[in-house]
Amino acid sequence: MRKIKYKKGRKVQPTILEYTGGHKSIKTEMQLFVYDTNDLTEYAEFRTAQLNKCFDNSKTNWLNIHGLNDIEIIKSIGEHLNVDNFMLGDILNTSKRTKLDEYHDVLFFNIKSLMPIDNSDNINVEQISFLLKNGILVSFQEKRSDFFTHIRERIRTHSGIVRDKKADYLLYLLLDAIMENFYITIENEEDRVEELINLSKTSTNPKILEQIEKHRDNYNFLKRSIIPLRDSLYSIKSMKDDNVFNAIDQDNYSFFERLHQKCLELLEQIEYDMTTLDSASNFYFSTQNHKMNEVMKTLTVVSVFFMPLTFIVGVYGMNFDNMPELHWKYGYFIILGCMLLLLLGMIYYFKRRNWY
Repeated sequence: MRKIKYKKGRKVQPTILEYTGGHKSIKTEMQLFVYDTNDLTEYAEFRTAQLNKCFDNSKTNWLNIHGLNDIEIIKSIGEHLNVDNFMLGDILNTSKRTKLDEYHDVLFFNIKSLMPIDNSDNINVEQISFLLKNGILVSFQEKRSDFFTHIRERIRTHSGIVRDKKADYLLYLLLDAIMENFYITIENEEDRVEELINLSKTSTNPKILEQIEKHRDNYNFLKRSIIPLRDSLYSIKSMKDDNVFNAIDQDNYSFFERLHQKCLELLEQIEYDMTTLDSASNFYFSTQNHKMNEVMKTLTVVSVFFMPLTFIVGVYGMNFDNMPELHWKYGYFIILGCMLLLLLGMIYYFKRRNWY
């Protein structure tokens, strides 16, 4: 799981744009959709030289960018939309938390997309950012992924109402698609935790506790990712009547309210799963303590069996002259028989009391 590197983030100067993510070898590629209810134009290999020619202010324009290594492309898009450098810096600095801001009629939104890694307990993290202004939505992805494939198909096939709505509704769809990854990640964590719980019932391997703590860290990381998203969506929800966000139509605020409700559901599910994880940890320690108690009980019973026998051996090992039993012909065998009877009697007594 990738941790936030605060020092690295602070070294980035406000006037200097620098990509701080981990996908530095990925080439920057762009794809543009220009559409309305009746028409669709798709540019599969878009170039910055086409910015002024291809954008149509009377339609919805969605520019999707994969890869953030080409700083000049990012600058060109920022200049075209009249975006300040601090917003571009937040797009390139992936150590930033989820954030919502509006400046000069440009709505900026960035979000952490989380996905489980196959055959691993780690979580893959990718920052996705959005700029929304005057019917133009620009999405910035660190690498190519299939998060938005179904949305592209809906645009191409005119499925649903996406072609009838504006760019703010498209932003809602993209955010909703990213939030689906949270559900996938949480479901994957739940499956692995269930395996740990079942394993803790049959094994006392210390690695189980390490895995429990690893998944606890994953849940805490999920909370840290969802809470700022919840707060950002609440800002949109609470400012509906004030019409603070000019880039969002009044009719579309209800869609962002749904996303806020999803955040609350996700946080509630995480709290429940963390409680289940605590139960798994408690069960592991209870199993360990029970096993230790059983071992101590067995050792105690064995020690009690041999205590009277040791006492008898000690008495007859003192070598006093005035001990008549030492001179009996069958004294040795009589003492062994008494010791055996005593041992069998103790075993019978302990068994009857269910002490072992």
